[in-house]
Amino acid sequence: MLHIEIEPVWRFHKDGSPQTAVVMLAILNEIRQTGKLTSAATHANLSYRHVWNLIEQWSAFFGTPLVERQRGRGTTLTPFGEKLVWAGQRLEARLGPQLQNLAQELATEIKPLLHQQRAVIRVHASHGFAVSKLRELLDRVPGLGDVDLRYVSNQHSLASLSQGACDLSGVHLPRGPLRQQNIDAISAWLDPRDDRVISFVTREMGLMVKRGNPLKISSLEDLVTRKARFVNRDHDSGTRLLFDQLLELHRIDESRINDSQQMEFTHAAVAAYVASGMADASFGVEAAARQFGLDFIRLLTEDYFFVCRRAFLDTEPMQRVLDVMKGEEFHNAVSALPGYVATSAGSVNSVKEFLQSVAMPPANEPAKTRNGRKAAGRA
Repeated sequence: MLHIEIEPVWRFHKDGSPQTAVVMLAILNEIRQTGKLTSAATHANLSYRHVWNLIEQWSAFFGTPLVERQRGRGTTLTPFGEKLVWAGQRLEARLGPQLQNLAQELATEIKPLLHQQRAVIRVHASHGFAVSKLRELLDRVPGLGDVDLRYVSNQHSLASLSQGACDLSGVHLPRGPLRQQNIDAISAWLDPRDDRVISFVTREMGLMVKRGNPLKISSLEDLVTRKARFVNRDHDSGTRLLFDQLLELHRIDESRINDSQQMEFTHAAVAAYVASGMADASFGVEAAARQFGLDFIRLLTEDYFFVCRRAFLDTEPMQRVLDVMKGEEFHNAVSALPGYVATSAGSVNSVKEFLQSVAMPPANEPAKTRNGRKAAGRA
């Protein structure tokens, strides 16, 4: 089976000079994480001497050192080296899903010319950690064939399904007071007769802040009162829509949040932006915050699920996907993701059953009457 990977290359040039420098940021990042040149060399599958020569060449090109060695402290990055690494982290987080989409498009185009099997399952879903884990496991299922996974916004995945552009649509829905209006928004795209809903995972959503939370942020209101620099998600993302709904719910004017027009395109990208010191806070999944060593303030839980046509549910490829979702390996992989839980993953419901179940608040989120008080008899 053919797989394509597209990776950016960091090539630096100087005006009026033929000299260039191709900087392998993975080497610098390994030094940042471990403090050891030997670890960076092993990770890059290069000799220690070659890695050190590369670092000296890069330092000479820029006219400033990228690393420094201190007795008893190992090897550390200089401020300039740190800046390069964090720029690479942000770029990788920002472009990763887009490059994966381009790679999948290219694979789809050239496989027929190589007499390889076309994709047996087309998946459109918003980018997420659990979806990536599922894809990794599906790629290892013998005989399944190719899975064509495209990352699209939450709003567009159901539209793709209704237009026949995909077989499996990934959607996320918040719990709590915003639940009903989001149910109303997706109901127009669901066909009660032909659609089936597949449970997948829950994930924690909230504010990502610097380690130690120096601004003592604990709520959305604190973004304003603490004058926090904020990096937002792009307007087409489901996470941005959710954040805007939260601001409206709490009657917070977005214009009062510093730098709220600064945008990135993935959960990991906004987390990297905060971790690099370019912002004080952002909004996204807990797993992204933990990946970059950030603190996390939970605001709500989301249910992530898939939708497919009833007829496709009975196909052999789709049954294999359900087996993977229900399997121990997938559950173990999800349990390793901070803030994620595989909740009845792989179980199938009709649209009516699903809407009835999600309309009811979970036990830890009591139902409320119109005046906001807890309804009698609810936990």
